Amino acid sequence: MKLTTMTQISLDGVTQGNGGASEEDRRNGFERGGWARGAGDDETRAFITRTYQRADAFLFGRRTYDLFAEAWGPQLAHPVGAALNEAPKYVASTTLTDPAWPGTTVLSGDLAAAVADLKAKPGGELQVHGSSVLIRWLLENGLVDEMTLIVVPVILGQGARLFPETGPDLALDLVESRTDSKGVTIQVLRPAGRPHYATA
Repeated sequence: MKLTTMTQISLDGVTQGNGGASEEDRRNGFERGGWARGAGDDETRAFITRTYQRADAFLFGRRTYDLFAEAWGPQLAHPVGAALNEAPKYVASTTLTDPAWPGTTVLSGDLAAAVADLKAKPGGELQVHGSSVLIRWLLENGLVDEMTLIVVPVILGQGARLFPETGPDLALDLVESRTDSKGVTIQVLRPAGRPHYATA
């Protein structure tokens, strides 16, 4: 399977608390939750739904898994909820032992080996949604095949960011880009090794 990620992100790189509830993620005094609610037009929402529907499996970090299990576990009639409930789910966690969401497997040992094993399975996509800490780790370990960034035209000025202030560098090839009628940009990117820097 190809490992793909989909992330809603602000112009200043924030991913924290993007969901529908302003109280969703208040870590470190974050007060601007729910900033992506209502962002994007019908075409963008349809694109997001289609992305979920083509997944063969999902991989989550623990925090996102808990949020998704609560929000989407009961939503069997919604197309996104149906996709999440029908497909196998994997969660990277050293503390979760008895997941309540049916179809969940906990990856608690050698995560790199476990993800490599999942990628070696036949199928289309192993998708990661949210889970920014996990995505950073996957990128650092060369395990991401394709990233979709849904860039919401807002500057938040606080909150956890997808990419740390200091960290490894990475070149990306742009596969697809479009901007919807509300100014939300969808960028599909593939990792392309290290960037080349100008020399004197």
